[in-house]
Amino acid sequence: MFADTEHFWFFGIFAALCLLCGLLSLIDIQRGIIPNKLNLLIALLGIIKAILGNGPPDAIKALSQAAVIGAIFWLLRRLYFFWRKAAGLGLGDVKFLAAAGTWIGIAGLPILLLIATSGALIAVGGLQLAGRDITRQTSLPFGPFLAFGLVLTALLQQLLAL
Repeated sequence: MFADTEHFWFFGIFAALCLLCGLLSLIDIQRGIIPNKLNLLIALLGIIKAILGNGPPDAIKALSQAAVIGAIFWLLRRLYFFWRKAAGLGLGDVKFLAAAGTWIGIAGLPILLLIATSGALIAVGGLQLAGRDITRQTSLPFGPFLAFGLVLTALLQQLLAL
């Protein structure tokens, strides 16, 4: 019975995550930003998921992993800018990855990044096949791909844990 209740709570919170990720994607496509409020809501949902899963110790673990992920990607963003003198990853993307860390932890990060980068490469290939010039300066919002990666990774983690 407890397992059924746990899955019920997960899918309720997961549905809210899907809505937030959809909204985040639309805003990033239209305006080129990921609002801090959406990142915060995604992180809070991840913390709630952790508390409902195994209690406050899991929430602390989720927050710790999110902080590590955020620090790593902030550092990578700075190093890339120092090296190329151009932004490669937006600060909203970095904050999103930190928020995603509350959901998937460090262990899920490679899967999220694989899904997101594969999706972005497919999109760029599709744009190029459609006749659009793609150069090093071509900007593509990465938030929708990250959001899709988070949704799929969180779902895979839940389903594989069954």
